[in-house]
Amino acid sequence: MRKLQPGKLVIASHNPGKIREIAELLGPYGIEPVSAADLDLPDPEETGNSFVDNAELKARFAADLSGFPALADDSGLSVDALNGAPGIYSARWAEAPAPVPADGEPGDAEAPRDFGRAMQRVETELAALGPDASRDAHFVCALALCWPDDGQCEIFEGRVHGTLVWPPRGDKGFGYDPIFVPIDSDKTFAEMDPDRKHAISHRAEAFGKLVAALID
Repeated sequence: MRKLQPGKLVIASHNPGKIREIAELLGPYGIEPVSAADLDLPDPEETGNSFVDNAELKARFAADLSGFPALADDSGLSVDALNGAPGIYSARWAEAPAPVPADGEPGDAEAPRDFGRAMQRVETELAALGPDASRDAHFVCALALCWPDDGQCEIFEGRVHGTLVWPPRGDKGFGYDPIFVPIDSDKTFAEMDPDRKHAISHRAEAFGKLVAALID
């Protein structure tokens, strides 16, 4: 299996929270993370049917455009009682309708993401199922690392199980972190010290597999 060498690595994301968390996980290994936003790389359309599909699609796209190895993360929340939703649509649940420009003509403005809206949608759909609906859920992370020269891609997956709470708690995380309490904890991911979250999260598990295979 090809090893990842110290040097520049493109993080195929425009999500500041995700980029920060990935950079912290990569810090000890001499990797120089640079985000897709820093390189003005666009986001590709996520047309895959799974977290793995979308992670590989994003990593290949960023590697081909930048000429550097690229790492993409596709992750999300899957709620048991909602048949796995929002799943691969986790980010899209946070999107509002695209804003209409002042001239009233269609434009290229991106729809803003509001995870408060997304968390409320999860809670609303669970509440509609009644008070006995299971609140079990899990986060999934698929990491894809692709090289531009030969198109080689390596995939690693991680997940963490827990339960959902309402109302949201904490301000240290991002995404759905304020409503997710992992097993064997009484704190949401957003209430935890980042070092503690990094030790047990779905992203940490996937990174542990990546490091063991490609860096150690």
